Amino acid sequence: MEGSTLLLAGTAVTVGFIHTLIGPDHYVPFIVMGEARQWTIRKTMLITFICGVGHVLSSVVLGLIGIAAGISLSKLEFFESFRGNIAAWLLVAFGLVYMLISLRSLYRKKKHAHAHHHTDGTDHEHEHNHFSGHSHIHPEGKKNVTPWILFLIFILGPCEPLIPIVMYPAAENNMSGVILVSLLFSFVTITTMMSIVLAFKLGFSRLNLRPLERYVNVIAGAIIMVSGLAIQFLGL
Repeated sequence: MEGSTLLLAGTAVTVGFIHTLIGPDHYVPFIVMGEARQWTIRKTMLITFICGVGHVLSSVVLGLIGIAAGISLSKLEFFESFRGNIAAWLLVAFGLVYMLISLRSLYRKKKHAHAHHHTDGTDHEHEHNHFSGHSHIHPEGKKNVTPWILFLIFILGPCEPLIPIVMYPAAENNMSGVILVSLLFSFVTITTMMSIVLAFKLGFSRLNLRPLERYVNVIAGAIIMVSGLAIQFLGL
């Protein structure tokens, strides 16, 4: 392997790892949604993997189109930044809506006591919640749509550092370098995402989270919303 290619490979690995590690959007949604929706480790890992592939593949395809069409690096970076803004706001919106729906569900499950007075002079209290008479609700439907929403957000979310790394060997007509950089960056990004999610998933399995069980969906939505805001305003 030539010195320049080796340097590119090392850069792709390093940037891919750091970019994923410091970007909470790469793993926080899967960690909190996995706990909130009670996904198994296998399902959590599968969803993380699929979203990770969509995440890196969209940027790889964009980079290859840019190379083929002769689009300048500055224009590609501008488009990636624009995509990043959309993805961040979608993450904020998803977290906010999920949190509000969870708060509404939490309120409706809260029991209320009502006093009943009868004409014969007897009194008694009756407890009920706001789910009474709503047997048509299908919680599984909401569970099944969540991974697709995450996948859409990750398709739109760019791997901004990948574009300049790919464009460098492309400028020298080094297509083998382009392929190598793309594969290494993608592999490291997806592996890092899955490793962090797995570590948290295994860690949570050792904790007693029952006191927070009622609020886990509200907390999950809030964390996702905050992570989206952090990406948008702090550049994480």
